[in-house]
Amino acid sequence: MAMTSSLLTPDERSLDRTALDVLFHEARTANGFLTQPVSPDTLRDIVESTKMAPTAMNALPLRVVFVTTEEGRARLIPALMPGNVAKVEAAPVTAILARDLEFHEHLPRLFPHAPQAYFDGARANAEPMSLQNATLQAGYFILAARAHGLDAGPMGGFDAEKVDAEFFPEGTRKSILLVSLGYADSSKTFPRNPRLNFEEIASFA
Repeated sequence: MAMTSSLLTPDERSLDRTALDVLFHEARTANGFLTQPVSPDTLRDIVESTKMAPTAMNALPLRVVFVTTEEGRARLIPALMPGNVAKVEAAPVTAILARDLEFHEHLPRLFPHAPQAYFDGARANAEPMSLQNATLQAGYFILAARAHGLDAGPMGGFDAEKVDAEFFPEGTRKSILLVSLGYADSSKTFPRNPRLNFEEIASFA
């Protein structure tokens, strides 16, 4: 029987160094990819993992389109900045991450113990709430991709209006990020850039 995290001690819940390296310390942004394909089951696993991480009111506003075909790439490439074209052409998958402005329609099912006023508030604040929580989920998505053995190349260099017109013409979803997925070509990985130290990032109050 699988044990839930609440039944594990803090030490048992802590990931070992190998897992931390896969997710954070040794993980790199992929700038080129091998020709090895990505299984649809792996993509499903990434979404299934992503959806389990927290969002406000369990809103889950992230929506994903996996671009895997030449036809799909041909629709996406005109919206890219020139520097991102080669990455999308090489990647077996590029995920379009978007936010659903009508996420609140699912709240009675996803957050059933809340009164109607909560749902009305989410509807009235759909724009900022969808942006904040789908962006949060985008981070989970990248970590889930790494956890399931893939390399990820997140990209903000694209014309969101063009992507939305092409892939979300109904107007209820807005793209926030592209993430190319696959198995990285290490010869195209850039040297790691410096990071801020702890004291520059964090403080205590």
